[in-house]
Amino acid sequence: MNTVLHKASTRGHANHGWLDTNHTFSFANYYNPERMHFGVLRVLNDDSVIGGKGFGKHPHDNMEIVTIPLSGDLAHQDSMGNSSVIKNGEVQVMSAGTGLFHSEYNANSDKAVKFLQIWLFPNRKNVKPRYDQISIKSISLKNDFYQVLSPSKDDQGVWIHQNAWFHLGDFEREKTTHYQLKSPENGLYVFMIEGDATVENQVLNRRDGLGIWNTNNVKITASANSKILLMDVPMNI
Repeated sequence: MNTVLHKASTRGHANHGWLDTNHTFSFANYYNPERMHFGVLRVLNDDSVIGGKGFGKHPHDNMEIVTIPLSGDLAHQDSMGNSSVIKNGEVQVMSAGTGLFHSEYNANSDKAVKFLQIWLFPNRKNVKPRYDQISIKSISLKNDFYQVLSPSKDDQGVWIHQNAWFHLGDFEREKTTHYQLKSPENGLYVFMIEGDATVENQVLNRRDGLGIWNTNNVKITASANSKILLMDVPMNI
């Protein structure tokens, strides 16, 4: 088993006034040659946008983009004609493919919107751009992981052009579970959204990340009430 630890305090950070952001991997003005990606997981941004502000129209191509709101409401518009608001308890995905434009704004004027934005390299380039947004409230579980993303449009959650699976879990203190990786070619990136947990022998705190590979099973024990995101991704780009 191999591991790489990314403590929350070691992430790239920028505060633009309207945007307070932390970058687990190199992004924008944050560059660390040792923090470029974890397998096909290229971007893991932890963003907070103040009321009424946001990202104006900007382009993407050949990237799978996943947004997981943590609190507040995020307004989205894109060149495919989609206009929506996403909030906690939902997951949004875009396959940028041949190219698209989109904007993201805080839908409220009186409170921040907080969300994770995650980019993955696709396993197919130049696909037709695609958008999806789902509620995950009906599939959420207590003290276990539930799938919110996969490679299959027929499986639970949203789907992307990559051999990747995402799971979320809300755990009470002292609860233990095991996660079985979906493919021997994959590694697991564990991101502590809230709380504390021990993953194998490594203690993780709020917003810490741990990458694990060359194993097929991972033991996770919550040491406090915790919310955990698992990203099961190919290690070879």
